[in-house]
Amino acid sequence: MEHKKVHEPLLRMAKRGEMLPPWKAWGIRVIAFLLSLIVSGLVIIAVSGLNPAAVFATMARGAVGTNKSMWVTIRDAMTLLCIAVGLAPAFKMRFWNIGAEGQILVGAIASAACMIYLNKLPTFLLLLIMALTSLIAGGIWGLFPGLFKARWNTNETLFTLMMNYLAIRLTAFFVAKWENPFGSNSVGIINPNTHAGWLPNMLSKGWNGDYAWNVVIVLAVTVAMYLYMNKSKQGFEISVIGDSVNTARYAGIRVNRAYVRTIIISGAICGLAGFVAVSGASHSISTSTAGGRGFTAIIVAWLAQFNSVVMVIFSFLLVFLQKGAQAIASSYNLSKDVSEIITGIILFFLLGSEFFVNYTVHFRGKKVAK
Repeated sequence: MEHKKVHEPLLRMAKRGEMLPPWKAWGIRVIAFLLSLIVSGLVIIAVSGLNPAAVFATMARGAVGTNKSMWVTIRDAMTLLCIAVGLAPAFKMRFWNIGAEGQILVGAIASAACMIYLNKLPTFLLLLIMALTSLIAGGIWGLFPGLFKARWNTNETLFTLMMNYLAIRLTAFFVAKWENPFGSNSVGIINPNTHAGWLPNMLSKGWNGDYAWNVVIVLAVTVAMYLYMNKSKQGFEISVIGDSVNTARYAGIRVNRAYVRTIIISGAICGLAGFVAVSGASHSISTSTAGGRGFTAIIVAWLAQFNSVVMVIFSFLLVFLQKGAQAIASSYNLSKDVSEIITGIILFFLLGSEFFVNYTVHFRGKKVAK
């Protein structure tokens, strides 16, 4: 009987049967990051002729070069981390909550309203009420898409996305209502004299403590979410539903109830990020308070594989890149687009590394077929 050679495709990809050991997975990510720096350096040379090492050093100085810039980077990283932690349970359950922007804004509205109308209350009580109302506002904003998903199986991606636009218009309404008479369509700094509703300076001296409470609050939420996702029954249910809805139903898990409960938690934490942004950072509110971080946080959550502790690393990395990109754009008089290209290259390699963490690539071989 005649035999003929049958060629396989040049490349064949297969999902890994077992998860890689952590050290190997992180090794792949580190290699991807180093490769991204090499490619970014080549782009810098091609576009500007500058020394890549000097450009990267400028990025570092822009992000953490001074005490003030370091704390601003920490502040923004904490806000981004809070949002990513909020998105983690919904995304792990395969409930695509694209509405973090809106949930942040309604949480910010709640905090700003308390600062304006309840500014005579004692500081601790006012801050507590602000945090609780922001949690409730964000949770309610997440409740609606959760109910519709559970009752009518609506597309949560479109629903939560549309809720963003509604939140933006709602924010614009309150900004106009609270408009600073000396500004233009701006609330301005709320309670600039009394600092009512501002998170206090924890260390009482300069920049060393201005945003320390942001760190404490967000890291506490991060640890709580890690324990919730990994040590609780509800966290186990989220994992099962994310793997297979049918398996979850077969195991007796009330999937619809889990949908509603999880999106409320997700929206509430994103609402708390609105409190952190208003009380612990800007001390004001506008339609740009969320600043696109609701979408950036999705990248953080995916890169960290929904592990809230690992999200700390990627939150700092993304904010570091953003601050560094701004620094090189101003220092070298480069177009903002060039700095964003560098950031995009680094993110592309980091996201691409997840493919090699989860899949293997086999090159073409030969086999004999009858």
